[in-house]
Amino acid sequence: MAASAQPGACIQVRLFASLREETGWSVQLVTPATTARTPLALWQQLELGPGEPPAGVRVAINQQFASWDAPLADGDELAFLPPISGG
Repeated sequence: MAASAQPGACIQVRLFASLREETGWSVQLVTPATTARTPLALWQQLELGPGEPPAGVRVAINQQFASWDAPLADGDELAFLPPISGG
């Protein structure tokens, strides 16, 4: 789903850890659908999982934690961060 539109019209989506491993990609430039202007809507547009994201997955917009319903603007960087366990 990489975008072919002008750079300012895209959102850079980053996946980390298990999300990156499950999908096989870490970064994509995406042109959101008209209705996909929140992290939750973009998660669903990219078909990263069925319906709601798994519990514990966090969202960051431009390297700041954000809510799943925060508005996205052209040129934003959106990151999905799964829970990370240490040891």
